[in-house]
Parts: sequence; C-alpha cells; structure tokens
Amino acid sequence: MRYLLALDQGTSSSRSIVFDAEGHIVAKAQREFRQIYPQPGWVEHDPHELWTTQLATAKEALAAAGLQAGDIEAIGITNQRETTVVWNRRTGEPLYNAIVWQDRRAEPACAALRAGGHEAAIRDKTGLIVDAYFSGTKLQWILDHVPGARAAAARGEVAFGTVDSWLMWQLTGGQTHATDVSNASRTMLFNIRRNEWDDELLRLLDIPRELLPVVHPSSHIYGHTRAGLLGASLPIGGVAGDQQSALFGQACFKPGLAKNTYGTGCFMLMHIGAQFQTSANGLITTSAAQATTTPEFALEGSVFIGGAVVQWLRDGLRAIEGSGQVQGLAESVPDAAGVIFVPAFTGLGAPYWNAQARGTIVGLTRGSTVAHIARAALESIAFQSAALLQAMASDAATVGQVTELRVDGGACVNDLLMQFQADLLGIPVVRPKVIETTALGAAYLAGLSAGVWRNLDELAAHWQVDRRFFPTMPRARAKELMATWDHAVRQATAA
Repeated sequence: MRYLLALDQGTSSSRSIVFDAEGHIVAKAQREFRQIYPQPGWVEHDPHELWTTQLATAKEALAAAGLQAGDIEAIGITNQRETTVVWNRRTGEPLYNAIVWQDRRAEPACAALRAGGHEAAIRDKTGLIVDAYFSGTKLQWILDHVPGARAAAARGEVAFGTVDSWLMWQLTGGQTHATDVSNASRTMLFNIRRNEWDDELLRLLDIPRELLPVVHPSSHIYGHTRAGLLGASLPIGGVAGDQQSALFGQACFKPGLAKNTYGTGCFMLMHIGAQFQTSANGLITTSAAQATTTPEFALEGSVFIGGAVVQWLRDGLRAIEGSGQVQGLAESVPDAAGVIFVPAFTGLGAPYWNAQARGTIVGLTRGSTVAHIARAALESIAFQSAALLQAMASDAATVGQVTELRVDGGACVNDLLMQFQADLLGIPVVRPKVIETTALGAAYLAGLSAGVWRNLDELAAHWQVDRRFFPTMPRARAKELMATWDHAVRQATAA
C-alpha cells in the first residue's frame, strides 16, 4: 500500500492526515495554537508555533497509522491563505509575528491605493479587490514598521512567504523558498494571467523582488525534507491554499464544477477553466490549484457567518447547549413559519459586500418559537450560499450550466441544511464520503507529482459520493423564498 501525508495548517490548529492510495483516511492528529491580539483589529500567530505544532502532528499521525516515514510517498501542504511571514534567510528567525489573514491593520494602505486610482489595474492583474485581507499590504506594513526590516530586505537578507513557504523552509532546512500559484494569487502582487510576480505591483507597494519565493505549479516536487525530522527524507510534492485545495480535493477539475465549504464561514469556489474573467457580481477571481504551468482560474465568494450562527444560538441566545442539538431543534417544526434570519454579525460578504449590515431577524409573530429561529438560522447558511451560486452562475455563463454543488466542511453533515440547500438551488447537493477535502486535495497534488496517480481522470475516479440531496421543492416556491431572503437582506442593510 502507498501512503501520502497531508499537512493542513489552519487558522486555529495544525493538523496532519495520512491517506492511502484510495484516498481513505488512515490516521490524523491535531494541535491548537495561540491566537495573539495585540490591539483591536490585529491578529497574529507565532511562526515558531505554526511550525512546531505542524511537525508534532505529522509525527503523531505517522505513529497513529503505524507507519514509518519511509512508507510515505510524498508530503502535501495546504494552509491558511494570506497569512504573512517574514524571516531572516541566514538565521531562519522571523522578523515579526505572522500577520493573519483576518488582520485589518493594513486598511490605511489599501485606502491609499484606492484613493490613488489603482483598484482597477490591481483587479485586472490579480483578480482581487483591494483589501487588507490579502498579503501584499501586510508585507508592506512589516517592512515599514519593524526596525531594520526594509534595509535588510534591500540587502537580500530577508524572505517573505505565506504559511506554506514558511513550512517548506523549515522542512527543508532552508533549502527551499517557494510557493504555489494558488497561494501566490492571494498576495495582490502576482499576475494570475501570466503566473508571475508583477513588477508594476511590486513598485506600487515598494516590495523588493528579492524577498519573494519562487512560484511553481501546485503539483510539483518542491524539495525534500531533512531526514532527521521524520526519520527519512521525503519529497514535498503538492502545495495549495486551503480553499483551492478543497476545490481540487472535490475533483472539481473542469469548468462549471463548484464546491462549497461549510465552516465558521462558507467559501464557495467554481472552476472556470483557462479563461481569465472578472466578476460583475461581487466575486473575486483567483488561481485554481494547478497540476501544470497553464493558468487555471476559479471564481470565489465568501460568507462571513456560516456555522458561526449555530455558535451564536449556543453561546449568545443559549437556545441549545451543544451545536449538535441544532438539527433536532430545527426539525421539531415543519418550517421556519416565515421567520428569516440574516446573520450579518460582522457585515455581509459576497455578493453584497456591506460592512455596515447588522444581524436581523424578520417575520416574527406571537407564534414564533426558538425552534423557528433555530430553523431560520440553519436556513440562513443555505440562503447566503444560494445567493453566491446565483452570482457565480451569472458570471460564469460562458463555462456552462452548474449541474451540482459539491459540499464539505463540518456543517455539511447536517442533512436538514443540505436538503434545504438543494431545494433553494434546484440542483443536487453532493456530499462526498471523505469530507476532509482540504487535506485530501493536498494529498492528491502530492500523489500526482510522486506518480501515485497518473492523471486527473484517475483522481476523479477515486472521488466517492456519500449522499446526493435532490431538490424536492417546486421552483416557484424556491424563488418566493429567495425573494423573501432578499427583502430581509435589505432590512439588514437599511441602517
């Protein structure tokens, strides 16, 4: 049997999963690490903790699987995107904590770019909106605010990378300073049409090219680990940012295939092929995980509050004691009885992009109960995701009709939610047997470069369905519900 080790470095924890050549999970391990909040709006991680927890889970997963490092064909890495690390090339020491994707300190720099009229040019090259979410202005902040950082960068003594680059540097003992196209595409410094760093964008943000990692396809032999780390030197054969990795793990290799990850928020990506296009409906264009040097693209939209609405029911409203109780409570009523819940606790993401929106519950009557609110809370996740897919379908009309939505993430195990999602969309919602698709995508990418699988068709044959949820609601009723949702959104954004 051949095995692959996926390193899944996330925002709150580091995980490692061993997969066999059939794509089945053999063993996994997980460790949380500190979240650092120096001041409001700032979020940081200790880069050393990211590395030590990731290495520890890799060893634990191998031990749990009863395997030696020599049993592993290759390592795949998937990571929280946009989080920014800068370190000294000679010592390997970080110049500053990792600035996390959630961090907003670079907003003044982004406001200056917008005021300077650069937004259209940046979007045309990168597919991104100008926002502090992305890595470029985080890197700029470190160079401008850490004493000596910019001078050291000018001397070529400093390396920048997203978390994948930092892990590869550590795994290879400083021999590999690289990233893949999917992570590079989240920096606001990378021309995704040409798959290369863009000199004009680097000048605009005053970023020396010498800091940057080499960019490779997502499936590529990046280097080999130090033998002493895991017991043998292993090839690093695949790298992708977490959401693009999940798209790959869902075998969405062709235009028109889409996936939605139901986590704290929701991330929906649709593969749109080799033709770059910008969205007219509030989405961003990003590089898909790629097995070759030919650019491939995806449309992406994010829902800020997905599964987090269930946490609010538990911790804020105290309607349930545990998150697992929400489906039973919601199913205790036949429907939401006209209650619509817009969970805009932190504003609304795509396709609305309204930072001032606030959480709103409409349609309450004397007959409304906590069960109706719980059902409306679950349905809000599906409503937001349906709005995203409608925007994608409109943008991507040229790539063909979307015929199904593939789902993953913790909340996709909720059958009530998945059925309502299918009813709203009018297409099947498909849950795979392996819902750890982010890590699976990294394993697939590594296995391709290591020869475990020959091509994408062979990988697609490994992807297995757990359940298909077929729409049962009349389309006229689904349209009525979406109109009711749109009305509720207008109430949430009216203030």
